Amino acid sequence: MHEHNHSHDGEEHEHEHSHYHNHEHSHDHSGSHEHHYDDHHDHHDHEHGCEVAAGENLTKEEKTLKILLHHWVDHNKSHEESFKEWVEKSKLMNKIEVSTHIQKAIEFMEKADEMLLEAQKHI
Repeated sequence: MHEHNHSHDGEEHEHEHSHYHNHEHSHDHSGSHEHHYDDHHDHHDHEHGCEVAAGENLTKEEKTLKILLHHWVDHNKSHEESFKEWVEKSKLMNKIEVSTHIQKAIEFMEKADEMLLEAQKHI
């Protein structure tokens, strides 16, 4: 566990935060990151500012899901930047088929982000 500073809608705050990773990777975790979510938000007893006016009627799990949907989009975007970098590097290595597949993965991630944001609208 450690303190984690972040903001939602311009409101800066911190809370205890734990990281449980379920995959290996070599990127820096100073920004977005993946969590094991079974207990990630159990310690939250404050609002994140993500909820709409009707958010006061949301259950704890619904609030957590709304936060997670936003987090997953941010997490995907952090990977997309790395993917774009490797599209270019693959081209420089003359690995055109590799760069094509990575580019296609970026497109799928962007579509996944759209779906996650659409899901968030329906909470």
